[in-house]
Amino acid sequence: MRTGVIVAALAALSLAGCQKPGGGNGVSRAFDGVNVIDESNLNDIMLTVADPAEAVSYFERATSEQPDRIDLKRGLGMSLIRAGQPARAVPVWKQVVASREVTDQDRIDLADALIRSNDWDEAEKVLDTIPPTVETYERYRLEAMVADSNREWDKADSFYEIASGLTNRPASVLNNWGYSKLTRGDFRGAEQLFGQAIGYDPNLFTAKNNLILARGAQRNYQLPPIQTTQIERAQLLHTLALSAIKQGDITTGKSLLREAIETHPQHFEAAVRALRTLEQNGA
Repeated sequence: MRTGVIVAALAALSLAGCQKPGGGNGVSRAFDGVNVIDESNLNDIMLTVADPAEAVSYFERATSEQPDRIDLKRGLGMSLIRAGQPARAVPVWKQVVASREVTDQDRIDLADALIRSNDWDEAEKVLDTIPPTVETYERYRLEAMVADSNREWDKADSFYEIASGLTNRPASVLNNWGYSKLTRGDFRGAEQLFGQAIGYDPNLFTAKNNLILARGAQRNYQLPPIQTTQIERAQLLHTLALSAIKQGDITTGKSLLREAIETHPQHFEAAVRALRTLEQNGA
């Protein structure tokens, strides 16, 4: 960033405050107004474009100075999630949920942090406290994941379908739904959902790789007609090769490994190592 952007924003707002006419209490009130605008803008910057670690430090400092400010605790909880620290975010969100200012979105954010911390039972309890009238993408996405963890497939499918219809960017939830189908052994259903996910986000490599796994599980060892970079194509060929080898189609797997090595623009160590191991073992 980022620090430069923040400093520039602060400087611009401070300059605007200095240009206010008058003195005494009038100047004080002018600066108070600038401080409110400045803090709001800075909080937004920290929650969106700031480096996650920098945002965590900012909100930790802010909450220590003003521990009664629930909005700052929300900022800290969000920042910890962005920084990949859900275990630390959980107690922060619990404080928010225990406050008088709690909203249903706060409960959803707590459930999200709990799921990221692998505390599925507690997440389910939190989601159960949210009224059924709260019908948001975030809520149904989490409900689907919890149902998945409980192997309640019909409920999971229903929640995934609702969630995908509540956002104009459903690639991620379609990918999750596809992976759920993949783990159940519904390879055709999984393949269809991964294809839909890629249609919404052609850059979602996870969905591309999962699509290859679904096709490989059906012994379909042809790459589908999807947009890929040269490196991605090599990686997908490698995934397809491993899928073939796992199912005993060794000759096909070796052929795919060679193609992956030839396709990759650099040295593809993982594929080279896999092919060497097969050849050394006489496969």
